[in-house]
Amino acid sequence: MRSHETHLGRREFLQASGAAAVGMAAAPRFEQTHAAGTQAGRIKVGQIGTAHDHASGKLQTLKKLSDQFDLIGVVEPDREKRLAAEKNPVYRDVTWLTEEALLATKDLKIVTVETRVEDLLATAARCVKAGVHIHLDKPAGESLQSFGQLLDAATSRGLVVQMGYMYRHNPAFRFCFDVVRNGWLGEIFEVHGLMSKEISVKERKRNLHFRGGMMFQLGCHLIDAMVRVLGPAQGVQSLTRRLRPELDNLADNQLAVFEYPQATATIRVSVTEFDGMKRRQFVVAGTEGTVEIRPLEPPRLTLTLNQPRGKFAKGTHEVALPATPGRYDDQLIELARIARGQGKSEYTPEHDLAVQKLVLQASGMITDR
Repeated sequence: MRSHETHLGRREFLQASGAAAVGMAAAPRFEQTHAAGTQAGRIKVGQIGTAHDHASGKLQTLKKLSDQFDLIGVVEPDREKRLAAEKNPVYRDVTWLTEEALLATKDLKIVTVETRVEDLLATAARCVKAGVHIHLDKPAGESLQSFGQLLDAATSRGLVVQMGYMYRHNPAFRFCFDVVRNGWLGEIFEVHGLMSKEISVKERKRNLHFRGGMMFQLGCHLIDAMVRVLGPAQGVQSLTRRLRPELDNLADNQLAVFEYPQATATIRVSVTEFDGMKRRQFVVAGTEGTVEIRPLEPPRLTLTLNQPRGKFAKGTHEVALPATPGRYDDQLIELARIARGQGKSEYTPEHDLAVQKLVLQASGMITDR
C-alpha cells in the first residue's frame, strides 16, 4: 500500500491530483468522444458480477454504447444471482461466461467489476493480473491495505482503476470543480454534502452486514467530491444513529465532520427520509462565492459571486447545465478513451486512496488520523 499520499499537504495533493484534470471548457463533449470511439474501433469489454446496486445500470450503458464497446459477456458464478439476473430485461441476450473464459478473451481491454462489495477487491486484483483496465464500483472494499495494493499493481502494469463514483461526470459537479480550480470562490472554508433517500426493509437487510453502515455505501460519493475540492482531510469525527431499532441495527443516520486547516466539511447520510433524493445536495462556500447543487440528479446549480467572473455578473445565478445522455455514459466513454491510449484519467491513484481512507474513517471502520 502506498504510504506517501496521505502525508501530502493539501496544496501538494491538489497540485498532483489536478495535473491531469480537465475543466468543463476543455473537456471533450459527449458527441465528440462518441464519434472518436466509432473511428477508433470498438473496445472489448466484459462484466463480472450482477450483485452490485449499479450492475444493471452499467451493463445497460455498455449495451447502449454499442459503437464504443464490444460486450463479450457477463460473469456470475452464483447460481441464484444469475437466475435473478436472467429475469431482468437488461441481461436479455447476454453471453454468460466463466471468469476464466472472459479474462482469457483475446484483446479484452476493460472489465467492469460489479460484484458484492465484499468481493470487489479480490475480483479486481484478478482482472489486473490478467492485464485489463477495470471500472471498479464503489466503495473500494473494507481493507485500505488491499485497495492500495490493487492500485500499486495496476500502476506498475500501466493499467487504470476507474472508480465508479457516479457524480464525477455530472455536469453540475464538473462546473463546481472548474469554478473552484479557477479560484472564483476565493478561499474555501466550507463544504457540505447530503445523501438522503428512503430504502425498503429488504434493502436494509442487504446492507446490515456493512460495519460502516450507509455512510460507507452512500457517503462515499460525496467524500470523493469533497476530496476533489479540498484534498485529504487532517482528521475525521463521525456520529452514527440508528432510527429503526424495531427493525434492525442498520446505521441509517450518520454524520461525518472533516477537519482542514482553514475549512470544515460535513457529509450527512440518511436512508429514512421520504423522497429524500430531492434534498440531496453538495455545497461549496468560499470567501468570494458559493456553489450549491440541489438536487444532485437531475442537477440544479446555483452560483453566487461577490464580483463578476467570466460571463457571470456579481450576484446569484441559476446556471444552465448541459443535458447528460445517462448517469454512466461519459464515465465509461472516458475509460474507453483511456484504453485506446487517447488520454489519461482525471483522477489519480493518490486521490482514490485518500478518498477510501476517509470513507473508512467517516464510517467508523478505521480510527487512525
